[in-house]
Amino acid sequence: MLCLHLTPLLVLVLGVSLGAAFPHDTLRKGCSLFRYRQIMVHEKKAVERMQKEFQRKIRQPGRNCNIWLFDREWMPAQLSVPNRVVLVEAELNFTIRMLQLSTHPSFTKTRQRPLGFLTQAREDLRGCVAPSHQPSGELSQWLQDLQVAMETENTGCLEDYAIRHVLEVLDDLKCAALQEQCS
Repeated sequence: MLCLHLTPLLVLVLGVSLGAAFPHDTLRKGCSLFRYRQIMVHEKKAVERMQKEFQRKIRQPGRNCNIWLFDREWMPAQLSVPNRVVLVEAELNFTIRMLQLSTHPSFTKTRQRPLGFLTQAREDLRGCVAPSHQPSGELSQWLQDLQVAMETENTGCLEDYAIRHVLEVLDDLKCAALQEQCS
């Protein structure tokens, strides 16, 4: 009789101690990135149209820009899944902010679909990583470099850079959603 009353307590204690033995920096249970495993063709086409429109009407040739944020020595596939999510969230924040800056009328219409998609992806990523997660060394350095660039670089250069690299952000989003090694 006494054994039956101790069993639930023993299971509870065992569950708590086993839970503490495993790292909690994985994706949260309510986080579903499945829809980003394969970015829809029409979303990529919308991004390409936006890039072409930007190149044709807005980009200022000869601008002296020296930004290399997406030219990293490491690949997102080398990061843990939580670090990939942190990376993509930072890339999305940067890209969305830059897309929102442009006030050129023809570009405003062209950017709407990509901006909506990227904003939804950012919302879907929010809260996916445990708040206690600490980014790896290389990711921490990249996040710091991004912050410095946003504070010191010419806004036009940042906007140009973000728009030219939107497809890379989509690839990194796909990589984060795969939850396994990606290319």
